[in-house]
Amino acid sequence: MVKRPSLAESVGAGRRAARVTVAAAAGFYPAAYLLDQPETALYALFAPIALGVLSPVPGSGRRRALTVLPALPVAAALTVLGTALAVRTWSAVAGMLLVAFVLTFGAVCGPRPAGTAPGLQLFYILACFPPFAPETLPQRLTGVAVGVALLVVCELVLFPDRPDPSYRDRIADTLDLAARAAGSLIRGGRGPEPRLAGRLRAAGRGLRFSHQPTGARPTGAGRTDRALAQAGSATRRLVDQLAALTEMPPAPADLASQTLLHGTAAACAETAGSLRRTRPAAGPELLEEMIAQFLATREAASTGRTPASHQVLLRQSTVLTVAVSAVTVRTAVALAFGGRRPVHGLPREQFWYARTPTVGLFAVRLAGNLTRRSVVFQNALRTALGLALARLVAGSLDLSHGFWVLLTVLTLGRTTAGATWSAVRAAVVGTLAGALAAGLLIIGAGQATEVYAYLLVPVMLLAFTVGPLEGPAWAQGLFTLVVSMAFAQIAPVTWRLAETRVVDVLTGSAVGLLCGVLAWPSGARAETRRSMTALLSAAAPVVRATTTAATGPPTGTGPARRADTVDQVLRLTRHRLRMAEDAYAQYRTEPSGPAPESEPDYLAALNFGARVLVGGYWLPRTTQAHDLPPDALRWVRDATEEVETAAARAADFPPGGIRLRLTPPPSPTPRSPPQVPALLADLEVWLTALATDLGTSTGHRTTRPPPS
Repeated sequence: MVKRPSLAESVGAGRRAARVTVAAAAGFYPAAYLLDQPETALYALFAPIALGVLSPVPGSGRRRALTVLPALPVAAALTVLGTALAVRTWSAVAGMLLVAFVLTFGAVCGPRPAGTAPGLQLFYILACFPPFAPETLPQRLTGVAVGVALLVVCELVLFPDRPDPSYRDRIADTLDLAARAAGSLIRGGRGPEPRLAGRLRAAGRGLRFSHQPTGARPTGAGRTDRALAQAGSATRRLVDQLAALTEMPPAPADLASQTLLHGTAAACAETAGSLRRTRPAAGPELLEEMIAQFLATREAASTGRTPASHQVLLRQSTVLTVAVSAVTVRTAVALAFGGRRPVHGLPREQFWYARTPTVGLFAVRLAGNLTRRSVVFQNALRTALGLALARLVAGSLDLSHGFWVLLTVLTLGRTTAGATWSAVRAAVVGTLAGALAAGLLIIGAGQATEVYAYLLVPVMLLAFTVGPLEGPAWAQGLFTLVVSMAFAQIAPVTWRLAETRVVDVLTGSAVGLLCGVLAWPSGARAETRRSMTALLSAAAPVVRATTTAATGPPTGTGPARRADTVDQVLRLTRHRLRMAEDAYAQYRTEPSGPAPESEPDYLAALNFGARVLVGGYWLPRTTQAHDLPPDALRWVRDATEEVETAAARAADFPPGGIRLRLTPPPSPTPRSPPQVPALLADLEVWLTALATDLGTSTGHRTTRPPPS
């Protein structure tokens, strides 16, 4: 059954349509009837349509206005470029190829470039078609400026939408819950609140980008967005670890853990307050000192007459992971609102963007996606080739109103061939119906322009409301009526204008289908699986490198060489994780895909990659023990090899899944160094979490015997 739009969606579409209609009409009618400047009228009409309909900029009215206004210089530059390159077909085609690729690929820099890219391409498309008339450039630029300015005003004053809850507010709410949960755990007598673990895990799931409005996701390449994204990821880990802590069996009172939990709760509450005030948070120095004190106390306790039990050590290790996640959150929030600053005493690789200039951050994002394995690169190349081919066909065949061919490719292009074919079928039916209605209207009204003037506004309002809600058929059919009425007021027309519209849409549909079939027809589905495979393969060696760094280097390996090896594998895994996240994000926006029960849990694979990186950053810093007894060293090597081998096997996502059973570490002997039990507990907590992620990602839960 086709899902019908909700009342809220319908109301939102109507408000958006009203803003675009008022802006388009306010620029079109004075230019066409008072100033008698058809070029100005045409661009004043299409500017709000381009940035208000073709570019669904998310967010509140103020946020959309702040996104549309900076796009004005770019729109003007594209109009100038299109006007100059319209002199020859080949120059217009070359310009279309470059403009489409740059704008689409630039979407990787954040939601604002991604939101305005489709609409900005329309300014070049309108200007690059004959006649070559550079003398009309002032009129065109005036129309662009008037149309964009009117749209900005309408976004601010006409039915402005309320802002969505920001991502930083959601992080703050989750941190407040974490602070209350930590306080509940501190009150050992009464125990944690009922159903607290479920609430914590639900709050963590709520921070996933898939649960956020598009405009609220910090996906930009700048420092603030990178830091907020890292803070959200660390907050998800923090609440998941707190949930695991609440579900642990009761253990004897542990003053060191209680003290560290108290400091973690205070840090979470203070960081939440900083997020709501959007001001720089205090650094994590105090919490780092508490972690160091906790480690010293744990080591001193291990030398006592009654060493802590294995259950207590597991609880201490889990508390330590919670505190480490809190340090990450606190540091990321300080970077988000404190700007460029050094990060002393923390893993440099984890906060690599802290001292990188803004230009360098954008360069890293662009260079990292400049590969044929990047879905952003694939989309940009597919769009650029499709629009360039459409411009070549329209110019070679000398199609009247040829820009409709490119507009069809721009609006109907999808990331999969199947989705493109579905959109094209609906669009062709809608265009035929709209062309028939437009032809009958033109035959009946003739050259009575007042009829078109009266009907244009209500038809625009209907088209911009119903089209986004009901799909390509309604959108193309009603838009055919809109453009027919607009051109009928600019120049004399006949019923053949509707025929031209049909021919152009059919031509654009054929070009779009051709590109959809030839250029990555399966969309992000295959690339998602491939990128997850690459992520798991790259993360597998990090497991061994981390345990080796924590337990002491092999004979003949110096510290510098060992650090270089760890840095290299961490850098590769971090890059593969980013590529996998991009592919998965696009994959979830595509309408087609396998049934949920037949596909791997890619989110668990992403969690595995993130958890591996966190362990690689922190375990060698918080856990150091050399000269392990043979049985302990054997367990570390065996458990590491099991997880590493399982990650390599999971990279192929075998149909039977991965069943990984980890054995508990050996009990300490009287001759064991005192710090060995704590080290083994830290590694056990980390490796068990990795094994769980691997089992979940391939469709099976990980089982392990209870600790002895």
